Amino acid sequence: QVQVVESGGGLVQAGGSLRLSCTASGLPFGAYAMGWFRQAPGKEREGVSCISWLVGNTYYADSVKGRFTISRDNAKNTLYLQMNSLKPEDTAMHYCAAAASPFLYDSGCTMQIGHWGQGTQVTVSS
Repeated sequence: QVQVVESGGGLVQAGGSLRLSCTASGLPFGAYAMGWFRQAPGKEREGVSCISWLVGNTYYADSVKGRFTISRDNAKNTLYLQMNSLKPEDTAMHYCAAAASPFLYDSGCTMQIGHWGQGTQVTVSS
């Protein structure tokens, strides 16, 4: 059974930083593209950042480019999102997700998602 579990959310002031972590079990982590998505109240879920099974292949939404960094440690089955220079508009529930199958990745976080975490709340105060 696949499990995806996020951690690291919280409340931070504008300009601050947070690091989200996501562990995925029950699948060959190193063969799966992974991503971070977020959904703010009243808004559609959006792809924030994704990374293929090839570490150098990444995508960032325009709104987070230069501020967020996605990375993965395949030995630890863990995905990270380092978020710097946080803004109030980054406030949202953040979800970790795994692609629906191995070696599946599209630029733009548009690959089919097979597994979602339960989400971790990020709140940025002004």
